[in-house]
Amino acid sequence: MNWLPEAMRILHAELPNMQVTIASQYSPDLADALIRGKLDVAFMRPEAQAPDVVFKLVTKEPLVVILPSDHRLAAHQAIDPHDLVGETFISVSKTAPVLRVVIDDYLKRLSLDIKPDHEVDNLAMAMSLVASTRGVALLPAYARNFLPWSVISRPIKGDAPTIDLVIGYNRANTSPTLKLFLSRLDELIARVSQKVGRG
Repeated sequence: MNWLPEAMRILHAELPNMQVTIASQYSPDLADALIRGKLDVAFMRPEAQAPDVVFKLVTKEPLVVILPSDHRLAAHQAIDPHDLVGETFISVSKTAPVLRVVIDDYLKRLSLDIKPDHEVDNLAMAMSLVASTRGVALLPAYARNFLPWSVISRPIKGDAPTIDLVIGYNRANTSPTLKLFLSRLDELIARVSQKVGRG
């Protein structure tokens, strides 16, 4: 949510000469579009099965607990992951393989016996299941931008897991627009980090 306006700002002078496509897709689909030359650049999660795609780290995004606003744990300012044991747990499906690995590895690292009761394919499905099953989920912090009134987020106590947000592009792509974008990437990261730090 914070990256798009700043990305458009750094490309402003070139906007009349390019086609901008804004799409919300799964990272494996974005990697495929980059490989096939359908996209020049994408904000995404790093995909292991995309050898021709170069990934540049933009930020490490913390995971947060998503839960019903009237859940017993909602009164806490931050949630101890051990308190999630015994709760209905909603995880992501194979449509988000990188996020699934981050969540599974985190639970395993803490020796928490938590198995998914439900798996979701997207944020809307996650919010719906959290609300309807009164369950909990671990999702990237950007999910807070999409919460309905009945669902809230809380930070995780301790060393919260993070997931990389990267820009991906095909190493064979010689697009002048891509070159311009990459030349201004450090500026983009600094501007957004500054805004997030103030927010």
